[in-house]
Amino acid sequence: MSLHRVNSMESWEHPRGSSPIGAEHRKMSFNPVGTWVPSEVHKEPTLQVSKSKRIVQVATACTYCLFAAGIVFGYAAFKPVLVKEGVYKYLCDEEDKVEGDKTCYEQEIRLNLMFTTAAVATNVCALPVGTILDKYGPRISGIIGSVLLTMGAVFFIFASKLPFDAYIPGYLFLALGGPFVFISSFQLSNTFPRHSGLILALLTGAFDSSSAVFLFYRLIYEATRGSFTPSNLFTVYLVVPALILVVQIFLMPARSYKTVGELVAAAEGSVDEIYHIEEDHNDPTRQERRREERRIRRESVLSELAPLLGKKGEDKQQEQEQRKKEISAVWGALHGQTAFQQVKTPWFILVTLFTMGQMLRINYFVATIRPQYEYMLGSYQLAEQVNNFFDIALPVGGVVSIPFIGLILDNTSTTFVLAFLVTTATTIGVLGCLPYIWAAYANIVLFVIYRPLYYTAVSDYAAKVFGFHTFGKVYGLIICLAGLFNFLQSALDALRFKQFHGDPVPVNVILLVGVFIVGSVLVYYVYRKTQEMKRDYLEDEAEHAVERTIPEVANGYDSLASHSNGNA
Repeated sequence: MSLHRVNSMESWEHPRGSSPIGAEHRKMSFNPVGTWVPSEVHKEPTLQVSKSKRIVQVATACTYCLFAAGIVFGYAAFKPVLVKEGVYKYLCDEEDKVEGDKTCYEQEIRLNLMFTTAAVATNVCALPVGTILDKYGPRISGIIGSVLLTMGAVFFIFASKLPFDAYIPGYLFLALGGPFVFISSFQLSNTFPRHSGLILALLTGAFDSSSAVFLFYRLIYEATRGSFTPSNLFTVYLVVPALILVVQIFLMPARSYKTVGELVAAAEGSVDEIYHIEEDHNDPTRQERRREERRIRRESVLSELAPLLGKKGEDKQQEQEQRKKEISAVWGALHGQTAFQQVKTPWFILVTLFTMGQMLRINYFVATIRPQYEYMLGSYQLAEQVNNFFDIALPVGGVVSIPFIGLILDNTSTTFVLAFLVTTATTIGVLGCLPYIWAAYANIVLFVIYRPLYYTAVSDYAAKVFGFHTFGKVYGLIICLAGLFNFLQSALDALRFKQFHGDPVPVNVILLVGVFIVGSVLVYYVYRKTQEMKRDYLEDEAEHAVERTIPEVANGYDSLASHSNGNA
């Protein structure tokens, strides 16, 4: 999962040349020329709901996302508990029996399949979640999420008593519930447009920190010497989906908060509807009246929204966004094209291949960190220490990296960001092949910082290159394909066990080389295309440049001409 970097002021966009209001270059103003504000604005929840209630909504969403959004990614902390509980131990043959908390081949494969299925489902369901959210609103999406989380918890509560394998479907439902709860919370960033970035950062931090739920459970499990079983945990956990259900019904909005851009577009669109019936393109008076009413309505809307935007208002925010677009150097590369046209380009193909490889590497490492380091370090105790450090570092790294992610993405070009991702991923890959304890800790530190940066960078790339008009379809397809590719984790596990006798280095090298090659091609392609875009822009500017006479030269020439005439 990853957070869509959609600014509250920029989350609406029409294809080039097709603005329904014909005001692509019009600048917003906070000087109202009329006191009338359209009904669309008065009905908007942002203006109807009190400030205190909006604060409570944001705080509540961050709280339940902390306990539900991405708990399945705390698998590395939960897996040792499942092993101690003897989950799938019956799959081990007499010849494969192992001592203590170690696993046999069949048991390891089945446990990892549980996480693989959940990781795939989390990414694949992004498409239907977005569709349901758009059609039925955040309340219905949140309620669906609470039902799925309840089903997952119930499966775990009775897993040891059921006549079938309930662990995989239980973990699957937990994974499906997370996106419904998390994605439906994005719209809350529009409750306070001035602080939309902060709210998105808090939600992202809650998602990354939710993996710590299983860490704290494992600590409780060990402190109680195993008496607090997974069944006990999920019985208590039922409080979380119950809370989500209650707040969705009584606290959260039934429909999404709109961005400022959407409100202005809706207000101006209603003017167009008024004139649509009696459209007369040959009547200059009517056209002028229409433009004036659209301007009045726009400025009235912005006047009403001024308290939400603050003193600096939209102009300052638009200037900042424009600066970010120019720095990225890829903004608008494929804007205005259909999703089908976009997915046929190298822009889409290369970033999808890179995402598929990176997501496979990331989730494979999460699922197999302990057996990998047990083999490389030659010690179960050292591997356990590394695993424990990773369990703590994963949620902490996600939170700590949030401000740095924004700084990197907003102040560097997309080519630089991609090159940085490839370089860091290569460094992580190399460290993951070294059989030293210092390399293990260095690998984890880089990994937990890189993971949120990578996911956010992909969504940032998609928004800048493909545009918001097709963002949901194109970005959803990237994540969906990458999620399905994660089913190869089972094949990598089999390769590690059977072909390489438990040695993780060959598999890590294969992943390292594959991702490095695809990533390097992606960086080169984006760099070359940005240079072409800059050159095309300069040529376009030169073609449309207006010849201007230099004042000093003109005055000098006139003086000389006058002097000559006088002499004549």
